[in-house]
Amino acid sequence: MSRNNSQECGVRAIVVGAVVVLALALGARYGLIENGVLPRDCTVPEAQARAGLCAVKWTLVQMFHAQRLGIFSLVCGVLAFALGCRRLAWAGWLAGLAGLVLYNYDYAAVGALLALLVLAAGGKQQRQAEA
Repeated sequence: MSRNNSQECGVRAIVVGAVVVLALALGARYGLIENGVLPRDCTVPEAQARAGLCAVKWTLVQMFHAQRLGIFSLVCGVLAFALGCRRLAWAGWLAGLAGLVLYNYDYAAVGALLALLVLAAGGKQQRQAEA
């Protein structure tokens, strides 16, 4: 009988997902927000011509305004931990990583860690169920 490598694949997926989300969040933070690519004031007539960039800026600001991204990560992480749901754990983990980069570190850190506990334990629980 061949050995099941679900633990290795699970860890690999967690790391690859983390790297992709961190790259996107860091690109948004340092490439768009702090680099001055987006217009500062979207109410002036000069910025109205660049409405697409104003929409991108509004979307980014709304993600981390009032800790929305961090609270989403925390809710997903708590629910995933309580219910053992891996889909919620993935949402909490990835949103938590983005929240850590995009100024939502208070709630995002707790949500990401709770979600990571569920993701890390998922492979072990599946192996025990198979045995």
